[in-house]
Amino acid sequence: MDFSSIDLVHAFSALGAGVAVCSGIGTGIGQGNAAGMAAQAVGRNPGAKGDIMSTMLLGQAVAETTGLYGLVVALLLMFVKPFDK
Repeated sequence: MDFSSIDLVHAFSALGAGVAVCSGIGTGIGQGNAAGMAAQAVGRNPGAKGDIMSTMLLGQAVAETTGLYGLVVALLLMFVKPFDK
């Protein structure tokens, strides 16, 4: 079996894209944890629902950027191949 350097680059870009997409696992766990804790907090103090929800949504937006960065990196690795001729 004969592998050229371009084939090796393509193989490792696919592998790297798979690893980059795995960053979504941590994002999902973090957002679920934040939503659960916010639900507990609202259950304990319903009067502070607005403050709790706004803080939770801000935290989830920040956590989601990690997943989006992983997706962008995966797309770049899969579709931008600098060594193709």
